[in-house]
Amino acid sequence: MDEQDLGDILTSVRTFVRERVIPLETKIEDDDEIPMEIRETCKTMGLYGFAIPEEFGGIGLTMAQEVELAFELGYTTPALRSLFGTNNGIAGHVLLDGGTEDQRKSWLPRLASGEVTASFALTEPDAGSDPSSLTTRAVRDGQDWVLTGSKRYITNAPLADVFMVFARTNPDAAPARGISTFLVPADAPGLSLAPKDHKMGQRGAWTCDVHLDEVRVPAENLVGGQAGLDRGFRTAMRCLAHGRLHIAALCVGMAQRLVDEQVRFAREREQGGHLIAAYQLIQGLVADSVTDLYAGRALARSAAVAFDAGTDATVGPSTAKYFCSEMVGRVADRAVQIHGGAGYMREVAVERFYRDARLFRIYEGTSQIQQVIIARGVLGDAARG
Repeated sequence: MDEQDLGDILTSVRTFVRERVIPLETKIEDDDEIPMEIRETCKTMGLYGFAIPEEFGGIGLTMAQEVELAFELGYTTPALRSLFGTNNGIAGHVLLDGGTEDQRKSWLPRLASGEVTASFALTEPDAGSDPSSLTTRAVRDGQDWVLTGSKRYITNAPLADVFMVFARTNPDAAPARGISTFLVPADAPGLSLAPKDHKMGQRGAWTCDVHLDEVRVPAENLVGGQAGLDRGFRTAMRCLAHGRLHIAALCVGMAQRLVDEQVRFAREREQGGHLIAAYQLIQGLVADSVTDLYAGRALARSAAVAFDAGTDATVGPSTAKYFCSEMVGRVADRAVQIHGGAGYMREVAVERFYRDARLFRIYEGTSQIQQVIIARGVLGDAARG
């Protein structure tokens, strides 16, 4: 895609976000739901397939281009991006990175159009930061596989048409091996959903637990067509690296919105007969936020370029996700502080973003896991004792 086409996409998304979604942010928060007309517009705009190659009906953005798009999507409630994030990210990339050609042709066009919503079912009650310890099992029975286990905090599960379920196919293999991925339709007998989670923030983005009680799927639903080895675990790690860069860019977009909110408030709010923008302590808070924003944006862009070039698919995404998720939390905290008492009130944007931002330091790998990945990436075997 050339720069002109990318520019047109970014302009249309920026207009959509600022003119149609931002005015609905309070409604989305109160209703815990994205309005249907917004969902349909996202499908029409191709947002369900921005990272899916054109040959499968998507837009086919590179990682560097996707980062620029995520900057725009991050400017509003994270619930918007959550609608189509898994189709483009960790769920869709399971098929892109590990699926057979038939699986890609069958599923990716439907993901790209928004006809199908996919969920990435990896996390378990006792397997979060360390997915190699998952216990969901898949047992071969004739021409089928039978899956049993539970998944936790699965994004878009209440909306999903299909789940990318990670299960252990070889219980005797090492923890990071013997894991495979299965396409499990949401209406498969034995698959059930728990009630939607009640979260601190990011209302409108739905998650819940998924339970599999001897769920039977045909052998062709095994992603990649081959069980065990370390295919499933490696696929998950590649998908998460892509997702970490995307989350980093979302954090930059949110930080931009928070900077804009604190600057606007400082220019309008008077205290002691002066605009608070005239006070140096306020100026210091704003300056720190702008500096954080600039650093995060530069890091996300440079890490995306290296990812596309194939020169860094591990440390770069982790540094971007780690820094940007921590950065947006600092910017949100300063925004609330600048707003004073008003910043602590519900229906004020910075209060909502303060809660929304907290999750970015947890999902797609906690900040502590990113620290481990980064350190091991540069220290090598010495970091493993």
